[in-house]
Amino acid sequence: MACKDSGSDRFEYLQNLVTEFQDTDCDEAKEQVLANLANFAYDPRNMGDLRRLQVTELFLDMLTEENENFVEFGIGGLCNMSMERESRDEILCSGGVDLVKNCLSSRRDETVLSAITTLMNLTTANSRSQTTDAAVVQCMVRLSLSENSRMRNLATMYLEDYCPEEQVKRAREESQVQCQTALGIPLPKD
Repeated sequence: MACKDSGSDRFEYLQNLVTEFQDTDCDEAKEQVLANLANFAYDPRNMGDLRRLQVTELFLDMLTEENENFVEFGIGGLCNMSMERESRDEILCSGGVDLVKNCLSSRRDETVLSAITTLMNLTTANSRSQTTDAAVVQCMVRLSLSENSRMRNLATMYLEDYCPEEQVKRAREESQVQCQTALGIPLPKD
């Protein structure tokens, strides 16, 4: 009795998930498929198959959707995939940094946490200028003051480990000036 190759079974299963996502019009079903694909992206054994099935592009496409669940699962999948070098390079070559940075302004904590972690994973000697530009550093300074301890700790770690010290200092000073000047501005009257 011959054993089936579990690698080909896994590829076929992933391929069926991608096809299901493309064929269904039901947002709830698409959300379920995206969540499953994001979970599969956590296992390094699946990376080659996911890249072959263009799941990286699928996740990137989800970052521009209005459906917040699509965005959350898309950035979660990218976060998982970006841990692996080839997938990271694919995300960088696809212009994914700007899409990931846009997720920092989400109202959903999980989306923001995944975006921060993805930016960490995407930071290389060549991409550092993108992943630590002034807007990102200012955003991380604000997030480092969050009441959410996970957000605060992750943003602080990002500032300490990925951003130039002088840039962080400048962003903190600008943030303080903005807070001080905003306090003296009268509110508009009806």
